[in-house]
Amino acid sequence: MHGFRLIATFPHDTSSFTQGLVFADGQLYESTGLNGESTLRRVDFTTGQTLQRIDVPSQYFAEGLAMVGDELLQLTWQHKLGFVYDRATFKQKRTFAYATEGWGIAYDGASQLVMSDGSDTLTFLDPKTFAPGKKLRVLDAGRPIANLNELEWIEGEIWANVWMTDRIARISAKTGEVNSWIDLATLFPRSQRMPPADELNGIAYDKATRRVFITGKKWPRLYQIAVF
Repeated sequence: MHGFRLIATFPHDTSSFTQGLVFADGQLYESTGLNGESTLRRVDFTTGQTLQRIDVPSQYFAEGLAMVGDELLQLTWQHKLGFVYDRATFKQKRTFAYATEGWGIAYDGASQLVMSDGSDTLTFLDPKTFAPGKKLRVLDAGRPIANLNELEWIEGEIWANVWMTDRIARISAKTGEVNSWIDLATLFPRSQRMPPADELNGIAYDKATRRVFITGKKWPRLYQIAVF
């Protein structure tokens, strides 16, 4: 079990029901959920200001977010449909389908997407065709870990928020074993979460500086942490 050190705190828009985070070139991209509230945003993480935004059609509940090259990929929860956007303009270029619910998605930066569906199993996807590949069951000492939610690929591991907990699982991308846990119960304690703040959900990694950013659904702050 890892602890953490708080490095910095930044404002976060409390209207953002965070479902996916991506950090690239000094800016944060965010997918937010709920029917009628779902969006795709580009955010100045230092101020929390939304610099660019599109609203997702109200029938969709947006979920996880990944970036592949110059495209942003956004999942939806129960429609089994994903959207592909031009990263610069947010213009929707095409859609893709999948067989399960959509929860989280992440890219390894090379050849693989990985997607969660709320179960204990991750599905790998081809980043060009979105064809499903291998499935990886996530286990901690033989115990299946369900409710895998927002994902981030960090230094060869898949980091996963586990819904309804304040923990992040660090998962081997090869075996599915949980290498370790990060306990974030004291980052923004449940006793301090006044409505509308909801569950911990949102991991972004800045590869250039190895910074880790954490937030949650309608949280008032974005946190930079170091894990020890």
